[in-house]
Amino acid sequence: MNYDQIFDQAIDRLHEEGRYRVFIDIMRNKGAYPNARCFHGHNGPKPITVWCSNDYLAMGQHPNVIAAMEAALHDVGAGSGGTRNIGGNTHLHVELENELASLHGKEGALLFTSGYVSNDATLSTLARVLPGCVIFSDELNHASMIAGIRNSGCEKRVFRHNDVAHLEELLAAEAPETPKLIAFESVYSMDGDVAPIHAICDLADKYNALTYIDEVHAVGMYGAHGGGISERDEAAHRIDIIEGTLGKAFGVMGGYIAADKRVIDVIRSYAPGFIFTTSLSPVLVAGVLAAVRHLKESSEERDAQQATAAALKQHFRNAGLPVMDTATHIVPLMVGDPVRAKRISDILLAEYGIYVQPINFPTVPRGTERLRFTPGPAHTDAMMAEVTTALVEIWQRLDLELRRAA
Repeated sequence: MNYDQIFDQAIDRLHEEGRYRVFIDIMRNKGAYPNARCFHGHNGPKPITVWCSNDYLAMGQHPNVIAAMEAALHDVGAGSGGTRNIGGNTHLHVELENELASLHGKEGALLFTSGYVSNDATLSTLARVLPGCVIFSDELNHASMIAGIRNSGCEKRVFRHNDVAHLEELLAAEAPETPKLIAFESVYSMDGDVAPIHAICDLADKYNALTYIDEVHAVGMYGAHGGGISERDEAAHRIDIIEGTLGKAFGVMGGYIAADKRVIDVIRSYAPGFIFTTSLSPVLVAGVLAAVRHLKESSEERDAQQATAAALKQHFRNAGLPVMDTATHIVPLMVGDPVRAKRISDILLAEYGIYVQPINFPTVPRGTERLRFTPGPAHTDAMMAEVTTALVEIWQRLDLELRRAA
């Protein structure tokens, strides 16, 4: 068995398909987002503008967050000391879980080391605890949700994206006594569309199913206090389990679920992904705690980000660029080919100092490759004009179609 040859062939396939991923060497400039330094492909740092960070509101740069992390470092030290079962609950973990439970109007919350782990651990554990459980999963759910469902070993039914009628067909086909769980997202980050939460909850009520919503691209971003789409749409009380991340709008790292105390206790007691993992550093937890508390009280960052996203979409439309129409902060620019998407990204970085990553299969279906822009509150109109001009020039250089208005 030639192991090296097998590994080489696996990588070669990615190159042939034009979807080999390259991670650029980058350092953000504290307090100056979206400005950063790039060390990729040249000697020394080169100034760039970042357009694809998931730190949507630049909370990773916020003075309150940085000050809280510095204070925790000097008060507690760097690490948590191990799993919470062994090292105990650092009091900051308890405070943050209480804050997150309050944010979503739930009895309790549970922290994980990432949003991926929170989805995987919770979904796999729930389905194992519920005998004969069937999970109903939106076809565009996150890879971490799919992994959790697969790792549970339970039966699953995949419904067409946001298709409530198809979901009902699948629910109706199951025996009434079968335990059921509907798993879906609020904001789908590649297309920027939103789930019909109330309609899904109506079906859950009708067919006696639990509901699990992934709000990772919405927490901090929507609702009067940053509780996500479920808060904005006044639906949080209808959702059994709300999952979120601490690494996007809250700007630091980690994941969590919020639910009633019984569910939290079951996951805490049975999920290997929680039990056997070193808990988040208290330094990180302190930063998240500051971010959550700030965004509960301040809508300034959310409002500015929404305004910037709307303005960038309009810049792209006016220039004839194929921007996808979305109702959220996500601004996808359709390319439809992995090689061209990467070529555009490479030119933007090398020639214009603009960083935006191409998104390709398996993150999106083949033939729908795109550039995904996530404008933040600090992106200026001058930056938007600059990136639009650069994209138009590259589109013309590569003989791509512009859709100029008549």
